[in-house]
Amino acid sequence: MRVLGIDPGLRNLGWGVIEVAGSRLSHVANGIIRSEGKELAVRLLSLHAALAEIVALHRPDAAAVEQTFVNKDGAGTLKLGQARGIALLVPAQAGLSVGEYAPNAVKKAVVGVGHADKAQIAHMVRHQLPGVALAGPDAADALAIAICHAHYLQSAGRLAAAIRGAA
Repeated sequence: MRVLGIDPGLRNLGWGVIEVAGSRLSHVANGIIRSEGKELAVRLLSLHAALAEIVALHRPDAAAVEQTFVNKDGAGTLKLGQARGIALLVPAQAGLSVGEYAPNAVKKAVVGVGHADKAQIAHMVRHQLPGVALAGPDAADALAIAICHAHYLQSAGRLAAAIRGAA
């Protein structure tokens, strides 16, 4: 199963694809989409087009997006929310189910603590995906989101199998 993780951002949208085979995770690809244009609508369109191309190229089976937290800058939060809308829309258009995770949940799943910094996340992503060349911090975060979703899917699958077995 292939899982696409997306770290939404209006300027830089991180993405990462992993392959899940049982409990084994392996790196497929990662990168950063840099939006183009000055107008918000044009920037959102460029994110949509580039992310749709990645979905078509790597053909993931599931996707996950980091949830947006509200900060002091309301306008910035709103713009990030619009980029997050693109991150949710593109996989949904491809027929994928999309998981959503709070930043602390991703950090806890990958690092073991909910308040890890970006360097710790990148270190643990490299540890869990040996040989990966990270395109940058946003791509590392996206791979962490994919890893978090893979763990969730594995747990949900074991739970469903246990329920089926008990019936």
